Amino acid sequence: MAKEEAKKKKVKVSTAIKRDLQNEKKRLRNKVYRSKVRTAIRAFEDSLSKGDAAIVHEKLNDAYSRLDKCAKKNIYTLNKVSRTKSRLAAKAAKAAA
Repeated sequence: MAKEEAKKKKVKVSTAIKRDLQNEKKRLRNKVYRSKVRTAIRAFEDSLSKGDAAIVHEKLNDAYSRLDKCAKKNIYTLNKVSRTKSRLAAKAAKAAA
């Protein structure tokens, strides 16, 4: 009986240590999303140099989607997402003209 009770006992973790653990998990999760956004933007900019309008439009939509997901999860602020999307749209319009 004594061994069973000893196993059930939880170790207390201080609030600061718990917060550090949570922040580390969040940082790693955010890193993945940010990386995917940067990759999507890079793919969009590479497609601009090729000049195919269909591919440019597809890559632009992919970048928009990834940026919106980051805004929804509070990885990027809404203003940053809007500003980035606007700049990408301006590049696409310039390339189309």
